Amino acid sequence: MARTKKRWWRRLLWLPVWLAAFALLQVAPLRWLDPPTSMFMLIRQAEGLGEKGFTLRQQWRDLDQIAACLPISVVAAEDQQFPRHRGFDLAAIEKALESNAEGGRVRGASTLSQQVAKNLYLWGGGGYFRKALEAGYTVLVETFWPKRRILEVYLNIAEFGDGIYGAEAAAQAFFGKPASRLSDAECARLAAVLPNPKAYDARNPGPYVQRRAAWIQRQVRQLGGPAYLE
Repeated sequence: MARTKKRWWRRLLWLPVWLAAFALLQVAPLRWLDPPTSMFMLIRQAEGLGEKGFTLRQQWRDLDQIAACLPISVVAAEDQQFPRHRGFDLAAIEKALESNAEGGRVRGASTLSQQVAKNLYLWGGGGYFRKALEAGYTVLVETFWPKRRILEVYLNIAEFGDGIYGAEAAAQAFFGKPASRLSDAECARLAAVLPNPKAYDARNPGPYVQRRAAWIQRQVRQLGGPAYLE
């Protein structure tokens, strides 16, 4: 009995090591290999099985096949410290905690790296367990992928509309053109819908998306345009 109990304790102690090794095998190869799908896409595809006419759209495009205005628009909108941080924007996290503690509008502070980790490997919603997994995957992503790769994966798995994932599918669905030919204004509108792509429309933007897109374009200019990411 004592020997069996000891064996189980030994297995439990090794569990974090095996989990870390499994996560490493998930992350490291994608520095070079393009992921065919993401956890968020798989979940949405499963939900869409019962929806008549639902089709998930996504086409991979390398970063140099995407208009230069889109990466910088997304960074301006979602994570302006992206070139500098190592996966976590501590200043943004502190501000979000202060705002949420004061009872104001709930703010998030997820970096693009965290969003890639969550969208690619995990699921939506809160909870300490999922957040802990997200943090672990974020560390691995930042360790094994260069910033350019993180941005490339993000732009290919981000949801820009219901069932519309990635820059190419979004450009075709909303503007009838490839992602390589997006204009500055169109890039800003795509970045503007990211907080809630099921509620906002990049093709026919309402007042909020119009205001946010204009703000994003101003931020892009203040950051120095695409050169900010070089």
